[in-house]
Amino acid sequence: MTRDFTFPGLATRVIFGSGTLAQVGVEVERLGHQHALILSTPHQKDQAQVLADSLGPLSVGVFAGAAMHTTTDVTETALAAYRASGATCVVSLGGGSTTGLGKAIAVRCGADQVVIPTTYAGSEMTDILGETADGAKTTRRDPAIRPEVVIYDVDLTLSLPVALTVTSALNAIAHAMEGFYAPDRNPVVEAMCRDAMQAFQRALPVLVADPVNRAARSDALYAAWCCSTMLGQVTMALHHKLAHVLGGSFGLPHAETHAVLLPHTTAFNAAAVPDLLAPISDVFGGPAGAGLWDFAEGLGAPMRLADLGLTEPDLDRAADIALRNPYWNPRPFSRDEMRTLLQAAYEGRRPTN
Repeated sequence: MTRDFTFPGLATRVIFGSGTLAQVGVEVERLGHQHALILSTPHQKDQAQVLADSLGPLSVGVFAGAAMHTTTDVTETALAAYRASGATCVVSLGGGSTTGLGKAIAVRCGADQVVIPTTYAGSEMTDILGETADGAKTTRRDPAIRPEVVIYDVDLTLSLPVALTVTSALNAIAHAMEGFYAPDRNPVVEAMCRDAMQAFQRALPVLVADPVNRAARSDALYAAWCCSTMLGQVTMALHHKLAHVLGGSFGLPHAETHAVLLPHTTAFNAAAVPDLLAPISDVFGGPAGAGLWDFAEGLGAPMRLADLGLTEPDLDRAADIALRNPYWNPRPFSRDEMRTLLQAAYEGRRPTN
């Protein structure tokens, strides 16, 4: 029997394929704009400039200051550049940092967004914005945050380093994992994320061995779209809470933190809802948390929070912060349980379930 559900629909226009970067100008004009500011991180500045040059008079320049965890001081600098440029929309080229900056500008001034993801992190299909100020990361949802257009170009992922390929994909899998037990899940995105698990399971071992394998890159980018769509449809829980705590309060790198936490948060909740996490067991084998741990280790992913810069004394403070304004979760948790989970992730111990 199919349970009752509400499917809110997909509001973002999606263009997927190879060579689709060439459609950016068409999409900017379709949205009714003639002046776009290109956003990127400093690392991708040259790539952003090439895109700006290709857009000709549609581009009013490049702001290449996007930073991890979307700090509000960077946003204010970018917002000033946006207003000074005369732009009426933003084109965000890059991973989650650049996408987050575009969202932060949009929610403050109503700018339309065209997003071009170059990793698998998966924030582009969502109405979620996480921002960091004074060492604390807060998250909000608002329809004004959701991008109008997302352009997925497989060609842009061919040069993605193997390490970032793996960690950003595990980040995406975390979205789907939490979506499987979200209280507002629906059969449409559940089906997409079962498909995504299978696509990532096929693609990632191939990409570790052959990073420019176009078929595997296409599978991985498709899977990332599925997982991002899940993230934009449903409520996130414990896993994302802990990732935001460790990123916003301790400065840990975003994708790597998700990758390390994923098996442990999965195992913790699988003890309460093993039936809902069965799609993970079906794809990766064994209990859900252990299966993901084995998969990640086989890919050479980071396995310990200790290797990301966290210290053991930080674990107590992290557990305390995690109990403040807690997210909904299918399994209630205490401070001691969070401390135990974080210790296991700190040491990189293989979950038993």
